[in-house]
Amino acid sequence: MSKDNPDASPSPALASPALHALHQRNIPSAQQEVQAARPATPYDGPGSAYKLAFTDTEFLLREELRPVRMQLELLKPELIQQEQGVQATVVIQGSARIPSPEDAQERLALAQRSGDVAAIRRAEQAVAMSRYYEEARRLAAIVTERSRYLRTPLHVVTGGGPGIMEAGNRGAHEVGGPSIGLNIVLPHEQAPNPYITPELCFQFHYFALRKMHFVMRSVAVVCFPGGFGTLDELFETLTLMQTGKSRRRPILLVGRAFWEKLIDLQHLVDTGMISPGDVHLVQYAETAEEVWERLNDHYGFEAAEPAEPGAGAHEEDA
Repeated sequence: MSKDNPDASPSPALASPALHALHQRNIPSAQQEVQAARPATPYDGPGSAYKLAFTDTEFLLREELRPVRMQLELLKPELIQQEQGVQATVVIQGSARIPSPEDAQERLALAQRSGDVAAIRRAEQAVAMSRYYEEARRLAAIVTERSRYLRTPLHVVTGGGPGIMEAGNRGAHEVGGPSIGLNIVLPHEQAPNPYITPELCFQFHYFALRKMHFVMRSVAVVCFPGGFGTLDELFETLTLMQTGKSRRRPILLVGRAFWEKLIDLQHLVDTGMISPGDVHLVQYAETAEEVWERLNDHYGFEAAEPAEPGAGAHEEDA
């Protein structure tokens, strides 16, 4: 202590070196061990079992290690989303085959130059469907902009691929917000679209674990026209809600004409396959603004108090 000020703390430079040991690890971290582990010949060649188990890819890929891989695939996105402050998501689903309006117009021009009647018809259909790309893009921008100052901001999450997924990530990116992409390894090439926040771009092997991450933080699911993948995610969520395994939340189908032709819910009621009340698990919308209006009606986002300056991302909505 200083003679002039008996209460003053000792200068860091004068502190006992032994005090620094109070903050040191007793056991090296896994990362430190990996950096230090440098096997000497002949134990660094093919077939050697000397590698640390958690750095041995060949070992981790053994069939018996599937439960460990599944646990890792659940944990990695979970921990990273916690670190990034992601608590509530709006899931945007839809076809990877729906192009942007610009791409659709280019395809139509090419088809018209070729004179191929069938190609022209397909290209015209693509132009008509491309409006959903724009709606998904606008919706993501609206969700990101209008929730960014809530105590719990909403994060857009998509399957990370092209089409409607790209539109969702793109809309968030264009207004300066983060968004999530849950990619899946497929037999054909599946690269993440360029609009996903890199820290929130994940890759999955197991569809089941990917589905869990779609459901775990979602406060709403918005489905644009799509095929088997979109239907899979839609019915997964509806089944969880119908059976009480998951809390009820807005499920919005964009494009009533498309969805009512594809899924005849009244037929399921008439044949006793679902209860009359089950039809109310879904709502229909046509535009991004209408989707946001439904979400706002349900949650009262625009009536919620904004976060205080410097408020943490883990606080609940007002």
